[in-house]
Amino acid sequence: MNILALESSAPACSAALCRDGALVAQSFQNSGLTHSCTLLPMIHDMLQNCGVCLEDVDVIAVAAGPGSFTGLRIGVATAKGLAWAGEKPCAPCSTLESMAWPLAHLEGSLIVCAMDARRKQVYNALFRARGERLERVTSDRATSLAELGEELKNFSEKKIIVGDGAQLCYNTLLETVPGLNLAPVHLRMQSAWGVARAAEELVRTGSLVSGQALAPVYHRLSQAERERLEREKIQNLQ
Repeated sequence: MNILALESSAPACSAALCRDGALVAQSFQNSGLTHSCTLLPMIHDMLQNCGVCLEDVDVIAVAAGPGSFTGLRIGVATAKGLAWAGEKPCAPCSTLESMAWPLAHLEGSLIVCAMDARRKQVYNALFRARGERLERVTSDRATSLAELGEELKNFSEKKIIVGDGAQLCYNTLLETVPGLNLAPVHLRMQSAWGVARAAEELVRTGSLVSGQALAPVYHRLSQAERERLEREKIQNLQ
C-alpha cells in the first residue's frame, strides 16, 4: 500500500511517501515560505523523483488538526484536491498523534506533544511510548501551560516534549516539572512520516474517509471568531 502523507499544520511543511509501512521518501522544508507556495511543488518533485504517479497512491493522509488555521486549510484542501479525481480514500490524522509516532521506540517514556497555540496555551496530547505502538493518555486538547505543568507532575516517568511548542514548554515548565526532556532536534518538528504512520492505524481500524468528507479539526475558535464573539458580548451588555 502506498500512502502519500502531508504535514502543513505548523511552521515546517513536509510530504512523505510510504509503502507497506516503510518510508520511501520525505521532503521537508522550514524556510518561512508559505505552505501554499511549497506544498504542491514538494509533492510533485518527490513523486517524480520516486518514479511514482498519483494513480499509484492508495491513500492520501493529512495532518487534519489541531494546528495553524491557515496551515490546516492548505493541507486539507490539497489532500482533497489530490484525492477527488481518483476517488482515493483519505486519512484525517491527528496532528498530535502524528508527532508522537517517531518517538514510539522510546519505550517507557511519556511523550508530551505540544504545539504553540499562543496566549500561553498549547495544543497538547500525552502518549506513552510502547515500542511498536502508542498508548494514548489524553485526548487532543487546547490547554494552558500552567494546567499542563500541574498535570505532568502526576507522571513519574521520563517526559519527552515534541513539536513546535516543545521549546516553549521546556523553558516554562523545566523548574517545576521533574524529568522533562526535549526531543532530539531531528525528531522535534512535525513531519509527514509521522502522519503516514498515524494513517496506518486509521487504515487498520477502517477509519478512512472520502475526499469530500475530509475536513480540518481546529479544537478552538479562530482569533477572528473570538474577537467577533467578544464584540457581540459587549454589545449585548450595553
